[in-house]
Amino acid sequence: MIDQSYQPEEIEAEAQRYWEEHRSFKVTEDPSREKFYCLSMFPYPSGRLHMGHVRNYTIGDVIARYQRMLGKNVLQPMGWDAFGLPAENAAIQKNVPPARWTYENIDYMKGQLKRLGFGYDWDRELATCRPDYYRWEQWLFTRLARKGLAYKRNATVNWDPVDQTVLANEQVVDGKGWRSGAVVERREIPQWFLKITDYAEELLNGLDSLEGWPEAVRTMQRNWIGRSQGVELSFDIQGGGQLSVYTTRPDTLMGVSYMAVAAGHPLAQRAAGGDTRLNDFLEECRHSTVSEADMETMEKQGMPLGVDAIHPISGEPIPVWVANFVLMGYGTGAVMAVPGHDQRDWEFARKYDLPIKQVITSYDRDIDLHQGAFTDQGTLINSGPFNGLSSRQAFEAIADQLESQGRGRRRVNYRLRDWGVSRQRYWGAPIPMINCADGRQVPVPENQLPVVLPEDVAFQGVVSPIKQMAQFKETTCPGSGEPAERETDTFDTFMESSWYYARFTCPGSDGAMLDQRANYWLPVDQYVGGVEHAVLHLLYARFYHKLLRDEGLVDSDEPFTRLLTQGMVVAETYYRQQDGRRVYFNPQEVTVQRDDKGRVVQAVLKADGRPVTVGDIEKMSKSKNNGVDPEELIRRFGADTVRLFMMFAAPPDQSLEWSDAGVEGASRFLRRLWNWCTDNAPAIRAAGQVDWNGVAEPLADVRHQVHAELKAAQDYYERQQFNTVVSCAMKILNALSRLEEQGLEADALRREGADILLRLLAPVVPHVAHGLYHRLAFAEAVLDTPFPSPDPRALERATVPMAVQVNGKLRAQIMVPADAEKAAVEEAALAEANVQRFIEGRTLRRIVVVPGKLVNIVC
Repeated sequence: MIDQSYQPEEIEAEAQRYWEEHRSFKVTEDPSREKFYCLSMFPYPSGRLHMGHVRNYTIGDVIARYQRMLGKNVLQPMGWDAFGLPAENAAIQKNVPPARWTYENIDYMKGQLKRLGFGYDWDRELATCRPDYYRWEQWLFTRLARKGLAYKRNATVNWDPVDQTVLANEQVVDGKGWRSGAVVERREIPQWFLKITDYAEELLNGLDSLEGWPEAVRTMQRNWIGRSQGVELSFDIQGGGQLSVYTTRPDTLMGVSYMAVAAGHPLAQRAAGGDTRLNDFLEECRHSTVSEADMETMEKQGMPLGVDAIHPISGEPIPVWVANFVLMGYGTGAVMAVPGHDQRDWEFARKYDLPIKQVITSYDRDIDLHQGAFTDQGTLINSGPFNGLSSRQAFEAIADQLESQGRGRRRVNYRLRDWGVSRQRYWGAPIPMINCADGRQVPVPENQLPVVLPEDVAFQGVVSPIKQMAQFKETTCPGSGEPAERETDTFDTFMESSWYYARFTCPGSDGAMLDQRANYWLPVDQYVGGVEHAVLHLLYARFYHKLLRDEGLVDSDEPFTRLLTQGMVVAETYYRQQDGRRVYFNPQEVTVQRDDKGRVVQAVLKADGRPVTVGDIEKMSKSKNNGVDPEELIRRFGADTVRLFMMFAAPPDQSLEWSDAGVEGASRFLRRLWNWCTDNAPAIRAAGQVDWNGVAEPLADVRHQVHAELKAAQDYYERQQFNTVVSCAMKILNALSRLEEQGLEADALRREGADILLRLLAPVVPHVAHGLYHRLAFAEAVLDTPFPSPDPRALERATVPMAVQVNGKLRAQIMVPADAEKAAVEEAALAEANVQRFIEGRTLRRIVVVPGKLVNIVC
């Protein structure tokens, strides 16, 4: 007897027990089968899953389960991006070692993932903080160091004085550290780098082959790499020396009216000398923001250095300024400023009353340099021997002249800079280098790897314990045996996340970073993750893959064939203004009344019944207190309800707006599905085979609907439009529910419909599908069944419904033979009583017939 009520907790535990006992998701290499590697970006073990995690991993699991039903050998692994500053800061606050905090979080979050029913091969689980993992990136780094692809140099960096570490430009928000909120300083310190710039051209060209990636992501990477063609040229400095600049617009060279250098440029440092005002300005620049987005909008500031550069063609003196919009880390740390044809230069020139020269004109528009710079290409004026040339012609002519004089050269440049991989904090993989007494940096010998990070440590403030730990620091220099010190910086955590996808393919490999299994599984067929990783993580992973290839570890050029960037999970926010700041309340703490269009009429706090302000709909976050606890939802509704809502509420690449009503609707659908199967279980289990040829029209109509929706759903699965997959399943259940006929044929149709519906839904709601498939006495576990195929005969119909409109308004519906002639369709439409009522006494002007769809009668 089938269970009479839907009990998610029991049903889900039963399915998960079956999968575990049968090791359903363990996978091995099988060259006789087509492989499919499905991977979702692994989580940081923060302690609890949030709804963004749930959405990301549900999407990946639906894809993996669907591909499995297509007969492919599917790998779907899971691991933990376990190093990083948050663990260290949390551990300091809780007075426990970061390792213990991290491993406890991993255990808890692993249990949460299992409760959601994700089909992972847990035998391949990895954590990046384990020595057996980071040993191999240390090994690769020593190889790169010997090749010159890893190197150490002094670099100007963003320094967070509270977190005591380097920050990437993207981690500086309004001049402050993104976590600490401290004012960021500009410091010059020794840093380890990887030469990603050596691969810039290949990284750029490779984007053309990534047709399975969103174009927006490829564009972001192209812009980040930033290939440009220009000219590098030098200006003599009065009194001695030269100033080198790079420009993509040599056609504007005759319009240079000042030079601008970075605060860290030797010219600026030399000019400061005892000048207090200039020194103060340079110090201020050290603390200013450095992100390019902020540079565009920040107020342009500068000071003259009291020296002139000499124009390489005209010989005119040009004043040199220090400006806050020029950075030492980009190009040469100096720019030739052409305010007539560059808006940033124009703003600076207007502020400091510097000359603005026009050297480019256009014959199809008026140019007013009082209103702003003219930045288009055009024809040269006020440019001596180059007058009358087009910008393109002038590029070549000026480049030729500079090259002939030894003043410049054509050059391809990239915005991309080498990847700084050093971090000054503790909880990261140790950089496997030894600083010898003679100043050399020597790789740790291979037989001494891994350099293990001590895990049982105590903190004194935020300073890394290993920087004060003699037993870690003290070693000997390879070769000489002289006393030496280990590098105490640790790797940027992007290092671990840049190759984890490859290590998943080779679990247990302790003799090599990767083995022959990698080439069976790689590249990843489907990668799923947030668009916030569109540049750095994905770019570094692509670079790392090429490093692995060049070491002979993989055969492919790119790591990820297809990429899906899921949208954010967003929700309403509620707050009150208290003491000049907003205090946010969780949606679960608020009672909301809505009108018939779903708009909020009133929102009050449950605790005191007083109103709260309804804020914007924003990404779920701790700061806005608008998150929903997945665990609570699973407890109330079951994992399948959460999964179904996540897939049905929005296409995967769009933002999903949280809705309690939507979750309740998903729960109702699953109960309805369970109840229909319960009610029809005896007929479904007893049904036999029938010949569908010549079946009665009502049954043929329902069977057509079922197979038509199956065909549509199959297409939607391929297009990853899972919301419409669920919609198709709902329509199938509606069609089956309307089936009132009894008898052998009707029962056979119920059995076929249930079989199709449960297999169709199995990737989305695997627990319910598993439980019902078993209870309805189908032959095997639904997990091991193929995806259903529509019957072509069922898609053919003897009769088709057609809407009948009079002057564009629906007045009737008729059933006509599928092959009916136009005249017969018109006759049937005109014979309808309700149609005759609206055309009586009127002149028929024309009748439009859209075959198989509608008839429109125009009076």
